Amino acid sequence: MSPSVETGPLPSPVTADDVDLAVRLAVDVLRDAPSERWGDRAGSLEWDCWETAEHLANDLLYYSVQLGPQVPPLDTHVPIALNRKRPDAPVVFLFADRAAGPAGLLQVMEACGALLVAMVRTTPSGVRAHHAAGVADPEGFAALGVQETLVHTHDLAEGLGLAWTPPSALCSRVLTRLFPEAPGGADPWRTLLWATGRAELPGRPRLDRWRSDSTPRS
Repeated sequence: MSPSVETGPLPSPVTADDVDLAVRLAVDVLRDAPSERWGDRAGSLEWDCWETAEHLANDLLYYSVQLGPQVPPLDTHVPIALNRKRPDAPVVFLFADRAAGPAGLLQVMEACGALLVAMVRTTPSGVRAHHAAGVADPEGFAALGVQETLVHTHDLAEGLGLAWTPPSALCSRVLTRLFPEAPGGADPWRTLLWATGRAELPGRPRLDRWRSDSTPRS
């Protein structure tokens, strides 16, 4: 008989519930933002807060759309036309109605998050679809959705003058799934900010370039 090999516990996957939690926590924080500050710059980004929230909503919708076709493309995204309202604005395919104000913008974010939650829950785990960070499975798109929600809410909180610290366990699952080479031992939220070019870690300067890895894990 071959000797048993101890592999240790498997890491907890990123789930549809994690996407739901991240979006819900983000919207709860952003509802407290002063309406007159949505035109302010979002943290270290070149976009204002409205554009950044609009970009986040588009990310959530984009991830859900990639999982939608019966045979998702693996070499490029589903061909929805992209646009932008000014040269330095984010590229999007969905614009929130400015007349609806910040409350309407957050409804758009919630709706797009709900679509990703539904797609992650209902798409078989063996499905693969294109993403620039690597052909991904449903869990990979869930992790990307959580990453974008957490770090862009950080950008928004800086621009809007809000406090934002997401749950450590949620940050840890995203790091394990998308940044397997990230250093351990530090606060998971601070490490996620470092991994996405938004903070320093002890002995590690802020990154000028970064890339997540959404390819499936064995």
